[in-house]
Amino acid sequence: MENVEIEPKIAFDESMQTHCAITEANANIALIKYWGKRDEQLILPYSSSLSLTLGGFSTKTSVHFDDFLKEDSVCLNNTELSGDLLQSEERARIVRMLDMVRKMAGIEIHARVVSKNTVPTAAGLASSASGFAALAAAAAYASGLRLNARELSILARKGSGSACRSIYGGLVLWNAGVSSETSYAEPIESPKDLNLAMVAVVLNPSKKKISSRNAMRQTVETSPLYKSWIESCKDDIATALQAIKNCDLEALGEVSERNALGMHAAMRAANPSVDYLSEESHAVLKVVLQMRGEGWPVWATMDAGPNVKVLTSAEQVLRVKNELRLRVLSEIKSLRESQKSADLADLPHADFAESVESAQSNPQFVIARTGDAVSVTAYGENHD
Repeated sequence: MENVEIEPKIAFDESMQTHCAITEANANIALIKYWGKRDEQLILPYSSSLSLTLGGFSTKTSVHFDDFLKEDSVCLNNTELSGDLLQSEERARIVRMLDMVRKMAGIEIHARVVSKNTVPTAAGLASSASGFAALAAAAAYASGLRLNARELSILARKGSGSACRSIYGGLVLWNAGVSSETSYAEPIESPKDLNLAMVAVVLNPSKKKISSRNAMRQTVETSPLYKSWIESCKDDIATALQAIKNCDLEALGEVSERNALGMHAAMRAANPSVDYLSEESHAVLKVVLQMRGEGWPVWATMDAGPNVKVLTSAEQVLRVKNELRLRVLSEIKSLRESQKSADLADLPHADFAESVESAQSNPQFVIARTGDAVSVTAYGENHD
């Protein structure tokens, strides 16, 4: 891998306020997916998963436990979260994490949390992974806990399952385990010549209509394809790990794309059906398949949203981005023109123009190279 910090980087600064910590965590994209919980309270998955931590898609969070606060205060992306219906669930998940940390640390102090994403929130780009990894680490160190990497991973998992993988950099395996103590992530040793990168094709950065949590439950409970997909994940993990060991990007890409397509097939088979992929998502998949047929090292993966991530090599990523952009924009232009022709008769011209302008935006193509582990800067009192 490129120069990547695999383990968390912890620093102490005695000039900071007491009971305060600042963290930054990167998002991760699963190559072998996590989808479905066998224990929703502890967030224990049905199968193990494998991910790549990505630099540039990150969350920066500060936590300050303050004796003068009468309740927890949360600011996310410059918005103060209150108890109203739109914000209460998000705020409740953050407060739940603070409560777990307070119980572990033996304190009852309320906290001020300030968090900012460079990842679009709830758009299938793993904002909850970076968000809860950053929150877990900041809260733990601000409270005075000195958790090791595995303990941080377990704590982050209790906020959002995939967050346990964002504690580490590079390639990361989340062991499904059989209990809270045995369900944790760990970094995977990777050959120096296997330099991975992704191009994120951001088709729609808006918040998805159905949360991952609800979609997972719906898939687990009603999809006839779910059980067979979970069984295939065990073989896919083994295949992916062997591909990494062999420095075989093609084998890793093939199993990653197959696993993602299987997950989305299981979702679509749920009742009611869950389909995060748009027509433009399928247009990107078509382009990826065409490019690969011409010898380009590209494989697609998709999560709970319409956006597509394209796995490739770090050496080729700029060329891949440029070619992908050229072809995808052409494909989407044709798609939109055909949609416009089909819809023109059904909408008054002014209404149609307004709907197109509001609903359609140009895709973004973002290079994401392999990212570092979570970093923590905390108040330095009484540290070793």
